Amino acid sequence: MNKNKIAIVGLGYVGLPLLIEFGKKYNVVGYDIDKKKIENLKRGIDETLILSDKESNNLKKLKLSCNAKEIKQCNIYIVTVPTPLNKKNKPDLSLIKNASKVVGRSLNRKDIVIYESTVYPGVTEEVCVPILEKNSKLKYENSHGVTNHENLFYCGYSPERINHGDKKHNIKNVKKVVSGSSKKITNKINKLYKSIIPAGTHVASSIKVAEAAKIIENTQRDVNIALINELSIIFSKLNINTEQVLEAASTKWNFVRFNPGLVGGHCIGVDPYYLTYKSKKIGYTPKMILAGRKLNDNMTVHVSKKIIHLMKKKRIKLYNSKILILGLTFKENITDTRNTKVMDLILKLKKIRSKIDVYDPWVKKEKFANEKNFKLINKLEYKKKYDVLIFAVGHKQFNQINISRIKSLLKTRNVIYDLKYILPASIVDGRL
Repeated sequence: MNKNKIAIVGLGYVGLPLLIEFGKKYNVVGYDIDKKKIENLKRGIDETLILSDKESNNLKKLKLSCNAKEIKQCNIYIVTVPTPLNKKNKPDLSLIKNASKVVGRSLNRKDIVIYESTVYPGVTEEVCVPILEKNSKLKYENSHGVTNHENLFYCGYSPERINHGDKKHNIKNVKKVVSGSSKKITNKINKLYKSIIPAGTHVASSIKVAEAAKIIENTQRDVNIALINELSIIFSKLNINTEQVLEAASTKWNFVRFNPGLVGGHCIGVDPYYLTYKSKKIGYTPKMILAGRKLNDNMTVHVSKKIIHLMKKKRIKLYNSKILILGLTFKENITDTRNTKVMDLILKLKKIRSKIDVYDPWVKKEKFANEKNFKLINKLEYKKKYDVLIFAVGHKQFNQINISRIKSLLKTRNVIYDLKYILPASIVDGRL
C-alpha cells in the first residue's frame, strides 16, 4: 500500500468513483457531511446508482466518515463537492468554501489539496487558498511574500469528467487533466492520477488553464444544443421534421450532430453561468454564451405552448385536463433530479390548472412526497385515462413500452408529445 493517505471530501457522483479507484492502491478516507449518506454507504448502499454492485460492496471495506477528525492524518485532500447556482444564476460557492474550511483545519505542512469541483478560472487560488491559509495557519506555495518554506502547503486542480449515467466513459478510460501550484507538485499530482487511470493524463500549464478547460467543455455543448434548439423552433414553424433534417445533414463528414431538448442538470445548465460571471467581473459581457443559455432556459416555454396549442387544436379542455409526464430526472438512466427542466415544464403546464402525474422509475416517490404541483406515481396506471402524454426523459424503460400499452393510457382524443424521439413520428402529435 502506498505511503500516501488520501481524503476524498464529498461523496457524490464524482467522489465515489475516485474513492473506489484510489482505495485499490492507497489508504483512503471518504468524508461527507451527510450522515444518512455515510450510513448507507457503510452498508454498501449507493443511492446514486453510480457504482456497480461489486463496487458498492467494496465500500464496506473502506473508511467512511462524517467526522472531520478522521481526515486529519491524510496528506492529500481531494475536494469533489457540488458547485451549484443561486436563484439569480450566480455561482454558489458555499459548499466548496465550507469544504476548504474543513480541509484547512486538518492541513499539515507539505500536504496537497486538489480540487475537482467545477469552478470559474481563479477560484482555486483566489477563493479557496485564502480559506485554507486562514484555517491551517500555513502558507500556500505561491502566496506573495512567503519566506518560511517549512510551513507550506500545495494545491492542484484536476477537473472531474464524470458523465453521469454513462457506463462506457468512466473514470478509468477518460483522460484526466491535471495541474499544480508548481512543476514539482504538478508532477506529483500527475503521478497520483496516472496510477489509477489507464487512459492517462494531460498536464495543464497552470491551475487556471485547467479550470478554464473544464468550464468550456460544457459551455461548448450548451451553445451547440442552443443552436439546434433554435433550428427546431424555426423548422417547427416551417412544418419541417427536425430529426429528418439532422439525419440528412449528418451524412456530411464534418457535420457534428446535436439533438434538440431540455438542458438541465448540474453541468451543461450551470457551467456557462460560472464562466459568464467571471467574464462580467473583468469587464466583458459575453454575447453568444448568454444568448445560448437564455434560449435553452426558455425551451420549456416553447414546449408548453406547443402542447397547449395541440390540446386546443384537438378540442381538449385545458382546465382539469389529465397529463402524464414520463421522466423527471435531468437526463436518461440516472436518479438525479437537480436542476431538471422537466420541473419547469410542469410549472408551465400547471398554469392551465391541469392535473399532472409523473412517472419515473429512477426516482423514489418519497423524495417528492410533499410536492403540490404534481403527483409522482410508482407505476403506470393503465385504467386511468390521460388527455396528454409527454415523453420528457429517454429512460431505457420507456423505450421498451409497447405502443399498444402507450395508447391504452390515453383517452380517445389525446395528445402525445415526444421530446426524446422515443416513438415513431407517425403516432405522435408533436416533437422538437
